[in-house]
Amino acid sequence: MTYLVMKFGGTSVADIENIRKAAAHVSREVKAGYKVCVVVSAMAGTTNQLVNWTNDASPLHDAREYDAVVASGEQVSAGLMAIVLSSMGIPARSFSGWQVPINTDDAHGSARILDIDPKNLLEAMNDGLVCVVTGFQGVAPSGRITTLGRGGSDTSAVAVAAAVKAERCDIYTDVNGVYTSDPRIAPKARRLSRVAFEEMLEMASLGAKVLQTRSVELAMAQKVRLAVRSTFDDADADQVGPIGSDHNVPGTLVCEEDEIVEKQIVSGVTLARGEAKITLRGVKDYPGVAAAVFGALADERIIVDMIVQNVSDDGRETDITFTVPNDEYDKAMKALNSTKDRFEYDVISGSTGHAKISVIGVGMRSHAGVASSMFKALADKGINIMLITTSEIKTSVLIEEEYGELAVRSLHNYYGLDKADK
Repeated sequence: MTYLVMKFGGTSVADIENIRKAAAHVSREVKAGYKVCVVVSAMAGTTNQLVNWTNDASPLHDAREYDAVVASGEQVSAGLMAIVLSSMGIPARSFSGWQVPINTDDAHGSARILDIDPKNLLEAMNDGLVCVVTGFQGVAPSGRITTLGRGGSDTSAVAVAAAVKAERCDIYTDVNGVYTSDPRIAPKARRLSRVAFEEMLEMASLGAKVLQTRSVELAMAQKVRLAVRSTFDDADADQVGPIGSDHNVPGTLVCEEDEIVEKQIVSGVTLARGEAKITLRGVKDYPGVAAAVFGALADERIIVDMIVQNVSDDGRETDITFTVPNDEYDKAMKALNSTKDRFEYDVISGSTGHAKISVIGVGMRSHAGVASSMFKALADKGINIMLITTSEIKTSVLIEEEYGELAVRSLHNYYGLDKADK
């Protein structure tokens, strides 16, 4: 039997009309012969409202009760989806995370999935039911409801797909695929028919909002093929080929690199706004000093991104520069200023209002000069580069935020991403 997991996000189940549109996509796949499991998020805005209510009830609330409240949003969506499907003549039933069960650790509010027993889902699907599972939640060893934190519904869907050995996990949202850049910034951005897991992981971590990083990491580890599709495409439109084929089928397939025949040098350009830069000068260099610096920030749960270190000629001092989100800049400066007993430095300086621009592509592995051409393209536009970091398939630079959109459009055009899809 061929199983398919279909995940619908908050905008896709925002109201009954949208739930009916989502259900039409489910109906199409059932008629095509798939055994379907649907994973749903809470209706758009619901989770924020539940979080606000919890905080209003008591800022110092029990995390276990927080999860009990916040998890209710997905239960509403799952029940409504099952009702709509049943009204269309498609037998369906809802499953809460504990009924599957989706077993997690006990880190309430940010739990991680330990394992999923697929027996109940497989039995229901093999009996002809569409299983509608609550995303974002599971059950702790204690039996208490847990929630998975940011990106939890996507992660739930991928984990369920891995557990039932689904052919694919389709992520339905309000966009019809993964684009070479944000179309609101680069109007000529085009949808990619296929993108490698590694490319998608870089895009997700560098500013693209289509998929959450956690879900892509899990999909890559479990070899679960993903398809990014739009709930708002016509569910009854003729489909002339598999997702990710070159037959104008809506959607982007996220898959293994070897499934992509012709790899572009650069597949995408991303923009991450709101970056702050901090520099420690004259840091006394000895084994463990970097651990002390970044340990002080980790203690405050501050996320550090780009890191550049320069060592003096005599090797006794080093300068360390790194970036943090704008909204954590003051917190980071305070943490570093209060920890001089853990490491020595001469001067600390910093600034906010920067942006990170990245070019990404698996084809960069086999093509030299991508970084230098990126620097030249930015220089031609008079854009100054403050920091540079690279990996095998990515080059990122830090620039002034006011030039962010210009940089994206310039690089998008420079690497030929404005051209029509072949």
